[in-house]
Amino acid sequence: MSAANPNNLLEGLLRDLSLARLKRTVRLGFKSLWLHRLRSLLTVLGIVFGVCSVIAMLAIGEGASYEAQEQIKNLGSQNIILRSVKPPEEQKISNKGSQNYVMAYGITYQDVKRIRGTIPGVTVVLPARVIRDYAWQISRRVDCELVGTVPWYPEMRNHRVASGRFFTDTDMDGQASVCVLGSEMVPALFPLESPLGKHIRVGGDYYQVIGVMEPRGAGVKGDDSQDTSKTTGKRMFIPLETIKMRYGEVLMRRRPGSFEAERVQLHEVTVKVAKLEQVMNVADAIKQALEHGHKKKDYEIVVPLELLKRAERTKQIFNIVLGSIAAISLLVGGIGIMNIMLASVTERTREIGIRRALGARRHDIILQFLVETVLLSGVGGIIGVLLGVAIPFIVTWSAGMKTIITLWSPLLAFTISALVGVVFGIYPAIRAAEMDPVEALRHE
Repeated sequence: MSAANPNNLLEGLLRDLSLARLKRTVRLGFKSLWLHRLRSLLTVLGIVFGVCSVIAMLAIGEGASYEAQEQIKNLGSQNIILRSVKPPEEQKISNKGSQNYVMAYGITYQDVKRIRGTIPGVTVVLPARVIRDYAWQISRRVDCELVGTVPWYPEMRNHRVASGRFFTDTDMDGQASVCVLGSEMVPALFPLESPLGKHIRVGGDYYQVIGVMEPRGAGVKGDDSQDTSKTTGKRMFIPLETIKMRYGEVLMRRRPGSFEAERVQLHEVTVKVAKLEQVMNVADAIKQALEHGHKKKDYEIVVPLELLKRAERTKQIFNIVLGSIAAISLLVGGIGIMNIMLASVTERTREIGIRRALGARRHDIILQFLVETVLLSGVGGIIGVLLGVAIPFIVTWSAGMKTIITLWSPLLAFTISALVGVVFGIYPAIRAAEMDPVEALRHE
């Protein structure tokens, strides 16, 4: 066998020596920090809280943003929602000065016909009437909303049927007395049995339950109900022709000494646009058409795509704010590390002098102090990551809020904490390395 190359042997020896020096320096760093355990623990608290706040707040914000965006997406990104809005009290038209009022407002079938016939890009129209009433099942009662709509509602509004079926065109044409229950009505009316095939009474009419809708999250403005915050899920869907036959266009309300009636043809209309890029233009055209056909503002236009863009922008702003707060926390933690390391340099002046006298070079001293600061920030980063991952689970369990921990947030927080250790440890390390060995040995 040929003799080994001397250059390779030298390189291997230098590599072993460098590795041995690094191991010895790390051991010295651990030993120095362990001798002052309480001080080291208090020093890393700033890093711990900074990293923890980054992960926890981003997880909570991500969860809230996800829920809001999912609810908006459920409305349909290619949909435009028109809702009838009751005008102010002073716009009521009285009947010959008496206490009897008839108020006519909202979206009409003529509006729907005009939108479908004159505005290009409109593919599907989903009309709906919404009437508040009590639903009874023997002695159980639920205050709910009767939603009279059409068979293509589930597909149009991304709201699937969990069990059973939705009503069909045959049910519509025959004005069938059938209904599909919202998810929250089932435990209230049928706590111990399946509602499918059973009957529910509303007023003097009975409806057979043929399906149950999937649960939906907390409502957003523009969802099916007039007051989604209170009635999310408490809905009962029946064919539009059936509700027109049972209730007519005039809804009456009796009060002591007065009688009021409202004439509303459609409480809500959902318009689907053929292409996503046409949504905003079609929304503007619908707005102009309604302004032309209505003397007063008795309608509201909700564009889910616009709401989605706002939610995404809000998420970006929220992340920037949270990132700034976390950056300040990490900055404070870094300043604390620098302060402690500068004090440590002063305390260990004689130790530094002895090491220099025994042959330690300047970069050895720099490496020793950098190792200590990186250990401080690294341990603080690890503890902060563990706490930051645990807190969102605690929030979800205790408050029922959805939280989402993204993969990049713990990695980013830990990387920043390590960089803080390096950046804020450089100056104390250089200051220690620049000490004169003779003066350091004289220090008491």
